[in-house]
Amino acid sequence: MADAHGNTGKSNEDRVVIKKYANRRLYNTASSSYVTLEHLSDMVKQGVHFVVYDAKSNEDITRSVLTQIIVEEEGREGQNLLPIQFLRQLIGFYGNSMQAFLPSYLELSLSTFAEQQERMRSQFSTLGQGGGIGGIGVYDDQIRQNLAMFDRAMKMFSPFAFARTDEQGAPAPRAAEPAAPPAADPALDEMKKRMEEMQAQIEKLISKT
Repeated sequence: MADAHGNTGKSNEDRVVIKKYANRRLYNTASSSYVTLEHLSDMVKQGVHFVVYDAKSNEDITRSVLTQIIVEEEGREGQNLLPIQFLRQLIGFYGNSMQAFLPSYLELSLSTFAEQQERMRSQFSTLGQGGGIGGIGVYDDQIRQNLAMFDRAMKMFSPFAFARTDEQGAPAPRAAEPAAPPAADPALDEMKKRMEEMQAQIEKLISKT
């Protein structure tokens, strides 16, 4: 899994270094040639790991360049991956108490989806070869499994909303004296509310599949 700067643990020797100059031109130091955002997009799709530095300050601007690639791809007709509602929700998390949790959750969810990609392609192939309803059923089952996995991932990141009473389990021992309630923490309450809302959305998706 990548760290906060997008590094995946590969050594510096495995990374292609791209330099960005003041004239906005991008220079691939491995191939000694100028490249475009489209070239970098192809490198990402081919699994080539690269890092982008500002040629003057030597600042790591990889995140900014990758974001530019996404903007370019989203601007192509028929290439949209990010729904408007998702973008609105994503913007809403900036400065939010849940901002620290969201990157890891999104990365885990997308990594899980990527790991299942080949299996999903195989299922689509079955549909194309006359798999019929059976193929659709298998695909629906895979979606259900993925959503359930996202649900479990969500629980990993929430220490609040998922400690529910097991109706079949033994009752908790009764305390002799009730403890004084802790002082209210607005930030904690807001975090709990956000986690519960996200969990409710995931459970709703699972119930529809």
